[in-house]
Amino acid sequence: MRKLIIKIGIPALVLGTVAAIYVYSFVINKSHPDYRNMKPQYVMLAHDMFENYKNDRISAEGIYNGKMVQLNGTLDKIESNDSLLVGIFVFDQGMFGDEGIRCTLLPGPGSEMDNLASGSEVRIKGFVTGYNDTDVILEKCSIVN
Repeated sequence: MRKLIIKIGIPALVLGTVAAIYVYSFVINKSHPDYRNMKPQYVMLAHDMFENYKNDRISAEGIYNGKMVQLNGTLDKIESNDSLLVGIFVFDQGMFGDEGIRCTLLPGPGSEMDNLASGSEVRIKGFVTGYNDTDVILEKCSIVN
């Protein structure tokens, strides 16, 4: 019985250790993309992106979701939610209020939004996560100089 435990236990222990090292190295300790320096796959007017989602959601989701895009336009609002800053392009008024594009900015010291005011012309780059029937949502956003 003792030999059986040694024959099965030691290889299982070695295999488990190797698996744990693999998971730590390639899953837990994986490097994150540098969203600030990532090149946008699409450059367009913010209004055009909103209209694409509003008119043909399925097609727009297939094109833009999961992609880095740069939007050019006039920023209508800046909201602060806890430690997050959200820039908002407003294009329509719906049953639940403003409809448009919401851009959650990357946190960090000296946020680019500190120098902006409502009504500013901006170029914002962000990662498109989808459309919730009122707003196109962009995350990991930064101001393009």
